[in-house]
Amino acid sequence: MEQIFFCGDNHGRFEHLIKAVYEHAPAALVLLGDVQAQRPLEEELADILDSTEVWFIHGNHDTDSETDYDNLFGSKLAHRNLHGRVVNIAGVRIGGLGGIFRGQVWKPPEPWGAFTAKEYARTVGRAGRWRDGLPLRHRSTIFPDVYAELAKQRADVLVTHEAPSAHHHGFAALDELARSLKVRASFHGHHHVTQDYRRQWEKLGHQAFGVGFCGITDLNGTVIRPGD
Repeated sequence: MEQIFFCGDNHGRFEHLIKAVYEHAPAALVLLGDVQAQRPLEEELADILDSTEVWFIHGNHDTDSETDYDNLFGSKLAHRNLHGRVVNIAGVRIGGLGGIFRGQVWKPPEPWGAFTAKEYARTVGRAGRWRDGLPLRHRSTIFPDVYAELAKQRADVLVTHEAPSAHHHGFAALDELARSLKVRASFHGHHHVTQDYRRQWEKLGHQAFGVGFCGITDLNGTVIRPGD
């Protein structure tokens, strides 16, 4: 099986990703959110786009500013967003759930305040909308309808920005999502710490890994770069 690298929050840093592709030639990179590209993403990674596939989910900081948002969601790699879907990447079915849970919308196990983005946008009024739709901040909020539709699918791997319950700031809802998808492994960013949750794998029902700040972990859980 070809190598797939899962890459922790890089917050505008790309040199380590380019170096990893030169050294290891993975079939794909999957960015786990908080990308914060300072130029369109295809420009930041232009040196490696002929050598590997680049996929991503977004993090909460990817909606900190219009620049953060546009350089990711408006880039020529925008179609490589895994959020809310399952894609076959180098022979592996990878499902993605970007963003974070926010109490104004949904913070499990509490009931949701709005099921869809359109429903929430109607509650904020015209003055609170961004580009005549959802407020910018909530473009990185997890909405229940996206979660529910993803849970109906099947995948080998789940990538999220938020952590599962194995992390002390994680969510059991992501354990449930992984079980619904029937994944064998999951990878998350957000917390900037490289770790596996080996002692909890049996409870979770799959192998779960946290990938650190600018860290890289491969499909087997091997740490390629431990993170900063």
